[in-house]
Amino acid sequence: MNHAAPARFLGSHEATASTPSLSACSSPAVLRRGRDAARVHRQLPPPRAELRACVIIPAKDEALNLPATLAALAAQTDGHGQALPAGCFEVLVLANNCTDATAAVVRQHARLFPQVVLHVAELCLPPARAHVGRARRLLMDEACARLEQVGAPGAIIASTDADTCVAPTWLAAIEAEIAAGADAVGGRIHSEISGEELLPLRRLQTRDTAYRLLCARLESLLDPNRADPWPRHHQHFGASLALTTRAYRRVGGLPEVRFLEDEALCQALRRHDLRVRHSPHVQVLTSARREGRVEVGLSWQLREWLNMSRQYREPHVECPRQLAALWQVRRQLRAYWGRRAVQRNHALATRLGLAASALQAQVQQAASFGELWDNIVATAPNATVALVPLSRALRELPLLIKSAQAVRRTASVPQLLAQFSG
Repeated sequence: MNHAAPARFLGSHEATASTPSLSACSSPAVLRRGRDAARVHRQLPPPRAELRACVIIPAKDEALNLPATLAALAAQTDGHGQALPAGCFEVLVLANNCTDATAAVVRQHARLFPQVVLHVAELCLPPARAHVGRARRLLMDEACARLEQVGAPGAIIASTDADTCVAPTWLAAIEAEIAAGADAVGGRIHSEISGEELLPLRRLQTRDTAYRLLCARLESLLDPNRADPWPRHHQHFGASLALTTRAYRRVGGLPEVRFLEDEALCQALRRHDLRVRHSPHVQVLTSARREGRVEVGLSWQLREWLNMSRQYREPHVECPRQLAALWQVRRQLRAYWGRRAVQRNHALATRLGLAASALQAQVQQAASFGELWDNIVATAPNATVALVPLSRALRELPLLIKSAQAVRRTASVPQLLAQFSG
């Protein structure tokens, strides 16, 4: 299986990570299958009847970071600052391949925070399976099965990381987004980079974040998504990612890849046209460590940026003008797919660089718009987006947003689509 390209780790749009085919994911996931899953299950007590959400945390040698992570989860409140009902959520930690006291720390904190249902399971996975995709999949499968066992309505599987502190209203904000119609929720992930020696790194991260948020704003103007309206952000990563058990079943579970499994999961959700909300109300703070536990992740990205800053190199990002054109095409394509028109759309096919008959065939064969768009991006010659220097992108984006806002206020949809087509 191909993984998402590292350069797109912090991207605000579809990742290149491959996911199971739509046909393979259309049937419910078979959960708790295999020896590893059975070993995890045997170490956990039965779920409580009042359970409504499971928070899962994969942890490898995280004895130093877990105390703050668990304390933050123990301090969860509703929107009015009141403690959440006892037993409405539980925390499942998988201590996999640990050489420190990770499991002991979890057990200690279960005693320190008796108001929180906190469990830990221990595994030593063989090298071929000793990666975060496997660990998070085992936890999510177990969480899904436990929530289904108690028949929790609107049950939520919420993921965070062992070096991450969630905001006091993290769970409550997730629940509010699910109640409003979201199938999955990506939370805003902040990282604290301090120290004068890391000032260039902080600058680069700030500029990259500005690019991603400006892209999200432009995308919301050119191809509005009712399930993910503005204001929103660009992140849907394992440090703050939640979904319903129904959505988890629908996509066949978490794709078991060595890294960027969260991106692969979100791509699977989109392929099924499930509603992914990038909520600014769901917030976490994660560590800015540059020696992480996964091959590609935030720590990898921070190392890359630090190396770039030391070598006076500028990151390259996807060209805003080409992204704008692509989002306009996506909006037109969605309307075309929704009609399942028998007539060929020559103008749209030309913009994509496809034969009209080939486009029509893809439209008629797609089981969902997400599947269609993935196929178009993979096959259409004009769907390729070039990379440009970050500084150039940051200059272009405000101008594109201003123009899109002006056209949106004064013009019709066809005029809006024509604005960026050159």
